[in-house]
Order: sequence, then C-alpha cells, then structure tokens
Amino acid sequence: KPRDDRGSDEHRRDAAAGVVHDFESVEFRNHSQNGEDGILHYLFSVIGTTSKYVVEMCAGNGRECNAANLIVNHGWHALLCDGSEENIRIANDFYWRHPDTMRIPPAICRAWLTAENVNAVIARYGFDREIDLLSIDVDGNDYWLWKAVRAVSPRLVVIEYNASFGVPRAVTIPYAPDFRVQQGQPGSFYHGASLAALELLGRQLGYALVAVESAGVNAFFVRQDLC
Repeated sequence: KPRDDRGSDEHRRDAAAGVVHDFESVEFRNHSQNGEDGILHYLFSVIGTTSKYVVEMCAGNGRECNAANLIVNHGWHALLCDGSEENIRIANDFYWRHPDTMRIPPAICRAWLTAENVNAVIARYGFDREIDLLSIDVDGNDYWLWKAVRAVSPRLVVIEYNASFGVPRAVTIPYAPDFRVQQGQPGSFYHGASLAALELLGRQLGYALVAVESAGVNAFFVRQDLC
C-alpha cells in the first residue's frame, strides 16, 4: 500500500509523542476476533480511563469479544449481554472458573437487546454511570442500538460495520426489534450499517471516527471532548 512518507517536523513530533498513523502497527488479539485488543490498548493509552467499566452488546460466549482481554488481563468491570442461553452458560463457566476473574466475575446478562430495552438493561446492572467502553456487535440493529443509548456516555465506542454496503453510501437496515441475520443463507450480508452511516451517527452523538481494524469489521469512535 502506498504510504505518506512525511519527513516533516510534524511527523517527527508525532513519532516522539508515540502517535501512530498506521493502526495495523498496534493491532494484536488475545481474545478479540481480529486486532481489536491492540487498538483498544493503544487508544486507552492515549485518552486514559476513568472507571474501567465496559458494556458489551452481543458478547457471544464471552471468551472471544472486545471486553474479554480487558476483563481477564486488566481487571475491568464488565456487563456482557447476549441472547443465547448456551453462550451465557459458557461465559459464566469461563469467568467463574478463570483464576483472574473468579473473585469478581463480570455481570453476564441474557437479553435480546432492542432500542426499547437497552437503557433499562444497562441500568438494571448498575452500569448507567461513567463507563470507558461500549462495544456493539449484534449483526443487525447495531446502528439503532447506539442511537438509542442514553444511559451511558462512554469515552470510546467500538462498533461493527458492514463493509459489504460499500464505502461511500450511508445506509443501514430499517429498524426491526426481532431482526436476525441469516447466517450462511442468501442475504447473509444484509445486516447492520455502513461505515459512512455510523460516522454520521457518531457526529450527531458527539463522537469522532478515529480508526478501523485491518480486517474491515470494527470501527472505533472517541468522544469529541477527548479528541
């Protein structure tokens, strides 16, 4: 890929300050799907943390998600939500048995999140407070869930986008509380929202798009007052 080889004083100052212009250089995965663990580690080294609280929507089995590395290796407090009974069972078993989390395991909630109930679920578990991270990966109403969240104003949001919608178009699926992606079926690419749509929504909510990971799955938004 062509690079902007800036030999300017600005570039040298950025390098001295530890500012990266190529996010691939900080990517790594311990528990994330792709390089999200590394990008989160880098971004929080820049913007800092307050509570070390994270809410993850559709955390799967809890072992592979954006919150897991922060919970297991950095002592974060988490609310992990998923709609699958089997995923909830696996997550409870993993965190209650893991030597680094068995004393203070994350809150694990079985819930089908909608625009109508998302704030109530967050509040029910005591996470309607200052949180550092909100992660949304529901393969469907991602855009609409983020738009509906009022219970928290996280410092950083990581959210899945649908790259198959293309780069220039700001589009999202219509809101349907019971939407389910048709995995492995015709139309399986019909879910979520484009990156352009999420960037526009982020601006409305007071967030700036700062990075995407190299697999083209997740986008990272920092709250404007921290930029």
